[in-house]
Amino acid sequence: MEQKKFDFNSFIGMILLGGIILWWMNTNQPETEITTDTNTTQVVDSTKKTLNTPVSSTFNETTFENDSIKNLALQNKLGAFAQSAISATEGVTVLENEVVKLTIDNKGGQIKEALIKNYKTYDSLPLYMIKDNNASFNINFGTTDNRILNTTDLFFQPTVTKNGSNQVVSLKLKVSDTQFLEYRYEMKPKDYMVDFSIRSQGLSNIINASNPINLNWTLNGYRHEKSMKTENTMYSYYYYKAEEEVDYINAGNTEIINDVDWVAYKQHFFASNLLTDKPFNNATITSTDLVQNEEIDTVFTKRYELKTPLELSNGELNYDMKWFYGPNDYNLLKTYEGTDLAESADLGWGIFGFLNRTVFYPVFNFLKGFLSNYGLIIILMTIVVRILMSPLVYKSYLSSAKMKVIRPELTALNEKYPGKENAMKRQQETMAIQRKAGVSMMSGCIPALLQMPVFFALFKFFPTNISLRQESFLWANDLSSYDTIFQLPFKIPFYGDHVSLFPILASVAIFFYMKMNQSQQANMQAPTQEGMPDMSKMMKYMIYFSPIMMLFFFNNYASSLSLYYFVSNLLTIAIMLVIKNFVIDEDKIHAQIEENKKRPEKKKSKFRQRIDDAMKQAQEQQAKQQRRK
Repeated sequence: MEQKKFDFNSFIGMILLGGIILWWMNTNQPETEITTDTNTTQVVDSTKKTLNTPVSSTFNETTFENDSIKNLALQNKLGAFAQSAISATEGVTVLENEVVKLTIDNKGGQIKEALIKNYKTYDSLPLYMIKDNNASFNINFGTTDNRILNTTDLFFQPTVTKNGSNQVVSLKLKVSDTQFLEYRYEMKPKDYMVDFSIRSQGLSNIINASNPINLNWTLNGYRHEKSMKTENTMYSYYYYKAEEEVDYINAGNTEIINDVDWVAYKQHFFASNLLTDKPFNNATITSTDLVQNEEIDTVFTKRYELKTPLELSNGELNYDMKWFYGPNDYNLLKTYEGTDLAESADLGWGIFGFLNRTVFYPVFNFLKGFLSNYGLIIILMTIVVRILMSPLVYKSYLSSAKMKVIRPELTALNEKYPGKENAMKRQQETMAIQRKAGVSMMSGCIPALLQMPVFFALFKFFPTNISLRQESFLWANDLSSYDTIFQLPFKIPFYGDHVSLFPILASVAIFFYMKMNQSQQANMQAPTQEGMPDMSKMMKYMIYFSPIMMLFFFNNYASSLSLYYFVSNLLTIAIMLVIKNFVIDEDKIHAQIEENKKRPEKKKSKFRQRIDDAMKQAQEQQAKQQRRK
């Protein structure tokens, strides 16, 4: 067999052929044109990435074919709106003033980031309402060539201008220069409210009017506050104004409503609101709780959704709206007249909200004008409230003193008419003695009842007042949340995993107040009658039960509220001591009662006469039953 030998000539030929190929590739490579874009247009982000690959002045056939195929694919996918994708660029536009910063994405024309300035989260981070795709604003519509499109998938072209001192950003989703869908944002200086309009031009033959045009706005609310439980379960609600009434829905609910003027995605101290001049009809609103376990740290608290059809006018869209990303501050929201946004501040319903609006906010704002320490403002406000309420305390204590004077007579009456068979007679005589002495059981109850609206109004006032947020006083570093003096290594049911000092002080003050008030309450009660429960024993139990209940409940609540109750109870104790030792004279009260007894009894009212007749009739029936036995 012949052995193969190395062919040196063939080897040289291969080297020369490889060299020729390398030379041809280098000399025919397309030139690369390097361009830089360092110019910015006012607040437009200068960093832009072109969707279509930049090409040099020299085209090769392959590149041309790729662009043609790409444009054809966009034409098949988007139809008349293909031009918006062909000429679109990725980028953002920033609208910014002294209080809020909005970053608007070319893709979708929607707000990509919403930063509320001058505020921080509970862990000292910038406070974003929108960031990292937690929100979406989309218009879903059909076209006359049977396509269904979403604005979140399409690219708008931004233009930045000025309207006086206002910044204006116009983003257009173009079919041509004269045919487009426009989102227009206009921001005023130092204002959280941003004008926003949606309008179309020349699209009446492109948008299919027979298909529904749906606006979808969703937002996953970031956690912002120290107490996630308080923020999420007590003060985060989906508010809306429909049919001229402001209402809200709880998490886990969905409602379909008409005539919607605005929706507010409220997250305790901050809100994301959308207002419209042309009310939405047949709007679906949904609130969903995203917290699966409160013991596990979470990013989002609630998901808010709005889905509403938009109406065409002469084949075009034309809506004037407003965005609000800012603090849920009653003082701020009430400046937007005609909107009723202030009702989303959650000051309470009925008389509770009335007291907060007309009494407590004016007093608080007045004191805030003189003091910068909010702990001292709360203490001074408490003093003002207790001074205003002191006549009621005096009235209650005076009634107690009168009952104490006539108590021996009531005790003697029980001994005179013993037994269940004399219950009606005993009650009738008791009321007669009280009436002659000018004493009424209601005179002691009414002052206490009149103080209840104040209690419940302030229960809403302090935890929702954003002025107290992250303001420190003594050991409390945030008066809008609980204070912590000791962190427990475990969690106590209904109490928590920390020890708060202000609730302890408030509970101790309540204990001594109730202890001091026990004798007054005993005087207010008539002697225990046979067959009736002994209320004095129940009061003894309440002296211990009430402080413990408050200690557990307020441990996770706003420290400002515990501070108020602590100072309020101390002042009440002081007022009661002054009334008892320097104002009330039991000898004079006794003399006045004796004088009242000598006076002729006033003519009974019709109501009083009916009560007496009913009691007399019941007494006669009771006597007949006793005789039958």
